[in-house]
Amino acid sequence: MYINLLPTAQMQITETCNYQISEEVAFINNYIDLESVDTFICRTNTILSSDIPSKANAIVNFYRINDIRYINKYFENVNSHLCTQNLFCGCFESINSRKERNNLLKIPVLGLFAQILEFLLMRVWPKIKWVNKLYFFITNGKNRLLTEAEVLGRLVSCGFEIVDYKTINGLTYFIVKKVQQPTFDKHPSYGPLCKMQRVGKYGKIIGVYKFRTMHPYAEYLQDFILKRNGYSEIGKPACDFRLTTYGKFMRKYWLDELPQLINVLKGDMNLVGVRPLSKRFLAEYPEDLKLKRFKYKPGCVPPYVALLKQDVSQYLESERIYLDEKEKHPLKTDIKFFVKAVGNIITNKIKSA
Repeated sequence: MYINLLPTAQMQITETCNYQISEEVAFINNYIDLESVDTFICRTNTILSSDIPSKANAIVNFYRINDIRYINKYFENVNSHLCTQNLFCGCFESINSRKERNNLLKIPVLGLFAQILEFLLMRVWPKIKWVNKLYFFITNGKNRLLTEAEVLGRLVSCGFEIVDYKTINGLTYFIVKKVQQPTFDKHPSYGPLCKMQRVGKYGKIIGVYKFRTMHPYAEYLQDFILKRNGYSEIGKPACDFRLTTYGKFMRKYWLDELPQLINVLKGDMNLVGVRPLSKRFLAEYPEDLKLKRFKYKPGCVPPYVALLKQDVSQYLESERIYLDEKEKHPLKTDIKFFVKAVGNIITNKIKSA
């Protein structure tokens, strides 16, 4: 076992290694042998090449991610010190865990006010360009508010695959495996308006505008969520922890779709048409239907809304019906499907989520 000999880390390492029966150590030991000479254990906000022996095949850091200023740079640094398939373990305190720890946040009315204030100061402020420099000057990036989805999404964007994670005594411990080089995403979307990469006419990639309903970096977790939970009965990823509380409300009433009108004005989309899909979802479509879809622009109002065919298996059927009709009567078909879709939404026969 390699140990980072930083004075601030040594005591924590000793304590961790002595309590072999602790839940944290038991969880980590399911995947990483903490007593192995090939495991590098530390408690530090940085990883230096001089610290890690070349033959180390696992890194375990007990320093909270919340207290690291440049989180992605840190994950990228860890990635560079590991070979493919090597494991990395770290920990962080999620927003939900902090609520459980802070009794002030549980007080009615006052707790809600405190939650809003903390959210603005510790989560929104660090992400506002220009003024965030003042935030980091004051706090040095410590004690940041982080969601489970954001941390896991950052890890995936930095070249890791999620193996497992578990919340123990207020901290979430994650085990991830290096599978590739980082994407070095320098422009992640944080604001209320985000642009999703979708496949448009002729297979061209377009940016589809939507109001944010998920936590930052959540888009990197789509494959993980689908692999773990599959699709729900309405064709969305099941048990999707990436959604925010306000995001669930917006999806319920289709409010998140309104910015797609920008795409209509730009000429990327039509008011009515097949749903703009991600590459991941489109890959599951049969080739003949893909070719049919590529003939037309995607639409804000997809066929399944008009035909009440929201199940995953029914997506294909609804699009085939729409595309077949559109080939014969383009304008008439769009008007017909638009009227039906609006009627279904108004009468609450179909929900976005």
